[in-house]
Amino acid sequence: MALLDTRGTGSRSGRAPHRPSGGPAAWLRDLALGARFAVTGGREGWFRTALSAVGVGIGVAVLLLAASAPTLLNAWHGREKARENLGQLHEPRASDHTLRYAQADTSFHGDAVRGRLVRPDGTHPPVPPGLQRLPGPGEMVVSPALRELLAKPSSGQLRERLDYKAVGTIGDAGLLGPQELTFVAGMDDRSAGESYRIGHFGKIFDPQPPSTRLVLLIVLACVVLLMPVMVFVGTAVRFGSDRREARLAALRLIGADIPTTRRIAAGEALVGAVLGLAVGLMVFLAGRQAAGAVTLWDVNVFPADVVPAPALAALIAVLVPAVAVGVTLFAQRSVTAEPLGVVRDRPVRRRRIAWRLVLPLTGLGLLSSLIWAPDPVWFRAVRLGVGSALLLLGVTTLLPWLVEAVVGRLHGGPVPWQLAVRRLQLSSAAANRAVAGITVAVAGAIAIHMVFTTFQAGFAHAYAKTAARQVIELSGSAADWRGTEKALDTLRRTPGVTSAHGSVNALVGRPGDRGTRGNDGFVSSDSAFVTVGDCAELRRLAPVGSCRDGDVFVTELRGSPAARAGFIRPGAPLNLNPPGGYTAPGPPRPWTVPASARRVTAVQRPGEDLPGDLLATPGALSPALLQAPEMRLRVGYDKAGEAATVERIRTAAFRANPGMREMSAIDNPHDRQYAGVRTAVYVGAVVVLLLIGAGLIVSTVEQLRERRRLLSVLDAYGTPRSTMGWSVLWQTAIPVVLGLGLAVTAGVGLGTVLLTTSESGVQVDWPVVAGLAGIGGGLILLVTLLSLPPLWRMMRPDGLRTE
Repeated sequence: MALLDTRGTGSRSGRAPHRPSGGPAAWLRDLALGARFAVTGGREGWFRTALSAVGVGIGVAVLLLAASAPTLLNAWHGREKARENLGQLHEPRASDHTLRYAQADTSFHGDAVRGRLVRPDGTHPPVPPGLQRLPGPGEMVVSPALRELLAKPSSGQLRERLDYKAVGTIGDAGLLGPQELTFVAGMDDRSAGESYRIGHFGKIFDPQPPSTRLVLLIVLACVVLLMPVMVFVGTAVRFGSDRREARLAALRLIGADIPTTRRIAAGEALVGAVLGLAVGLMVFLAGRQAAGAVTLWDVNVFPADVVPAPALAALIAVLVPAVAVGVTLFAQRSVTAEPLGVVRDRPVRRRRIAWRLVLPLTGLGLLSSLIWAPDPVWFRAVRLGVGSALLLLGVTTLLPWLVEAVVGRLHGGPVPWQLAVRRLQLSSAAANRAVAGITVAVAGAIAIHMVFTTFQAGFAHAYAKTAARQVIELSGSAADWRGTEKALDTLRRTPGVTSAHGSVNALVGRPGDRGTRGNDGFVSSDSAFVTVGDCAELRRLAPVGSCRDGDVFVTELRGSPAARAGFIRPGAPLNLNPPGGYTAPGPPRPWTVPASARRVTAVQRPGEDLPGDLLATPGALSPALLQAPEMRLRVGYDKAGEAATVERIRTAAFRANPGMREMSAIDNPHDRQYAGVRTAVYVGAVVVLLLIGAGLIVSTVEQLRERRRLLSVLDAYGTPRSTMGWSVLWQTAIPVVLGLGLAVTAGVGLGTVLLTTSESGVQVDWPVVAGLAGIGGGLILLVTLLSLPPLWRMMRPDGLRTE
C-alpha cells in the first residue's frame, strides 16, 4: 500500500524515502531539476518550452516598448526644444550674435513640411542643431527625407515652391526623426514682416494640459495593449501544463512530496520565462530598428531613442519570471499530482457567478462615473485606466463560468457532439486558459477600434465640410496694400483658381488707453477691428453702394452699438498703435475717422469671419500705419483636378510670401494617423490570436495523449475516425465561440462607455469585429486540422497493450 501513500513516504526499493527540506538548498535543487526537465524532454519538451518562450517573449517585447515611452518622448521633445525659438518677451537688440527668424511651413499632398527662414544680423549668429552654418539668401539646408521627396518625379510643384539651392543636409541632432520633412532657408524681403529677432536656439514653454480626448486615447491604448500581454504571459507559461503534471505524478511515484513537485513545476516555468526574456529582448532590439519607418501623430523617432527606462526594464526582468512562478504555483493549488495520476479540482464544485461579476461591475462603475463626475485630468485617467483594466480582467473570470454553464446544459445530438461536450463537462480548464487570452485581446481590440473609428469619422466629417466649400484661406503679414494686391493677382492667374479675395485686418484703440497688464501681456480696454480693402472687397462685406478709393464705412453688425457709442463713429479719433503684446505700449499713432464715413450694415457670409467695425479703402487708411496688419486671403478653386490645383495655390502663396499660413483644413492628416493605429492594433490582435492558437493546439494534443487508451478502445469498437475528428472540432469550437461572443459583448460595451464619457457619437467598426470573429473561426479549423495527425496515430489497436 506504500504506492498509494499520498505523503510519498513509501519506497519499493527499500531505500530511505525522499526527505524534502524546505530550506533554500531544497528550493534551488528542485528549481534546477525542473529546469532540467524543461530542456531535456526531447523534441516535444523543447517544442513546449520554445512555445512558452515565444509567447512570453512577445509579451516582454511589448512591455519593453512600453517602458521605452518615457525616454523616447524625452529625446523627441529635447530635440524639438533645442532647435526652436518661438520668440522672447523682450526681443534682443540687433548684434553680431542675433538673427531674424521666421516660420515657413507648408504642406504637400497631406505631408507637413516644416520650414524655417533665417537672416543673420552679424558674423557670429546662433546656429540651430544639425547645421554647420546658416544658409545664405537663395540657399537652403534640407533633411534627408525632404531631399528624397524633392528628387521624385511627382514632386515638381514642391521643387517649384522651394526654389532654393540645396547646399547641405540637416544632421540627426536637428531632426525629430528620420522621416521628418524640414528645411532651413535664407530669408529675403518677402517674409520680413513674419520674422522676429532671436539671440539663441532652445525654446522655453509652459506645457498645456492634455485634452480629455487625448488622455482617453493614451490610457486606453496602454490598458488595451498591456492587459492582453499580461494575460498572454500568464497563459504562455502554462503551455504544456497537462504533460508537466503527468511528469509530476511520476515523480510522486518515486517519493517526491507535493511541495517538491510544485517547486519542480515552478522551475520548468522559470526556464520558459527566462528564455522568454531573452527572446523578448531580441525581438525588441530587432523591432526597434524599424522605429524610423513608423510615424504616429507626426511623431517619428530614431531607433536609438527607443531605449527602456532602466528602472522599468529591471522591473520587467524581475516581474516576468515572478509572474511565471506565481501563475504556476497558483495553478497547482487546484491540481494534486498523486503517484498514480493527476487529481484535479479535488472537491467538485460548480463555478459561481456572484464573485465573478464583482470585477466587471466595478470597472463599469468606475467608467460610468466619468460621465457625471468631472474631476482633474489625473484622477479621470486613474479611473479610466483602472476601470478599463477591471472590465477586461473581468472577462477572463466570466469565461470559465460561461463555458461550464453552457456545456452543462447541452445534451443529446450526434456522437461527435456528445463526445466533445462530455469532454468539456469533465474538464474545460485548459481550453479556458487559452481562450481567455483570445477574449481579452479581441475585446480590447474591438474597444480601441471603436474609439479610433469614431474619432476618425468625426475628423473626416469636419474636413469633408471644409473641403466641400472649395476655398483655401491664407494669412500673412501685410506691409502695405500693394503686397496684398500682388499676392491676389498671382493667385488669380493660377490655373484652376475661380476667385481670389482679400483684405488687411488690424486692431485699433481709443486714444489715451494704455491698456491693462495681465498674464498674457498688455490688453487694450477698448479696441475695434479694422478691415482695409478695395471697393470690390468692401462690397462683398457690406452693401456700401457707391465706393471709390478714399472712402470709409462704419459697420453696424459687430458688437453692440451702445458699447461702441462715442468710440467708432464718423469723426471719432482713434489710436492705430493700441496696447498689446508683452512689451509696454508704444507711442500713440492718432488717426481720425472721416466725418464723411457712412454707416452700413455688414454681411456675415457662411464660413467667414465678421467684417471689421470699420471698413476702409487703402487710399483712406494705409495698412503700413496699422499695428501688426494681417493679410487674409480667400481663394476659390475648381473641383476638377482638385489635388493638383490645391498644390498650385500653395506654391503661388509660398512664392508670394514664404511665411504665409494656410488657415483652412483641406488635407486630413488624422485619417492616415488613425488608420495606421487601427491597422497596428488589428495586426497585433491577429498575432496574439495565432500564438494563443498554437498553445491551444498543444493543449488539445496533450489531452488526446491522456485519452490514448480510450481512443484505442473506440477504434477497436469500430468508431469512424471522422467521428473523432468532428469531436475535436466541436471541442475546440465551443470555448472559442463562447469566448468570442463574450469578447464582442465586452469590447462593444467598453467602447460605448468610453465614447459616451468623451461625449462622442458611438460607431462600431463592424468590419473589424467580423474580421476578428472570422480569424477566430479560422483558428478553430487550424487547431482541428493540426490535431488530426496525432489523433490518427493514437487510434490504433496497439494502444490497448499494457504492462
